[in-house]
Amino acid sequence: MSYAIVGFGKVGQALAHAFARRNINVVVASRRPPEALAPQARAIGPTVVATSLREALEADTILLAVPFEQHREVAKALPSWKGKTVIDAMNALLPPEELDGLPSSAFVAKAFTGAKFVKGFNHLIAATLAADPIVEGGHRVVFLSSDDEHAIAPVADLARQLGFAPVILGKLDEGGALVHARDRIWGRLIFQDLFKKEQ
Repeated sequence: MSYAIVGFGKVGQALAHAFARRNINVVVASRRPPEALAPQARAIGPTVVATSLREALEADTILLAVPFEQHREVAKALPSWKGKTVIDAMNALLPPEELDGLPSSAFVAKAFTGAKFVKGFNHLIAATLAADPIVEGGHRVVFLSSDDEHAIAPVADLARQLGFAPVILGKLDEGGALVHARDRIWGRLIFQDLFKKEQ
């Protein structure tokens, strides 16, 4: 399984730290050229490699960490997303009417036709997401939701590999609504820093 983080701002870098901590290879890309990202990527760890957007999109699983309004630009970079898993780690600061009344991830999913689409890793602030998720014997929780029940299991496995405790909330418009941000409406689980103790 290959992984890419698209977007290398605070959230993208936080995710890169999570991969580096577990020595899991990940490529990172943004609108900036790879050479502009390379020093930051190297500073995070040797398993984090800056690349072009085109090369990054060859990965099996893509973590989407761009500013919300840039997601369509990323979606247009591939003619088909069939066979790809897209993890939406973004939050939308737009009024609900600009999202066709949909949860933000359901709106984004429409752009990534054919992808296995999962909402995840978006409810924590970047500094918390970047920190070691194992604290006092517990694992920091990440919430996952998807309208595709087959998409969730591999993303939950990735979350566990990264040291997190995945909690599955169901479909995007059901439990997933608890972690969606739209305009000034924040889901009730946004910013909740929760831990799950090992059994």
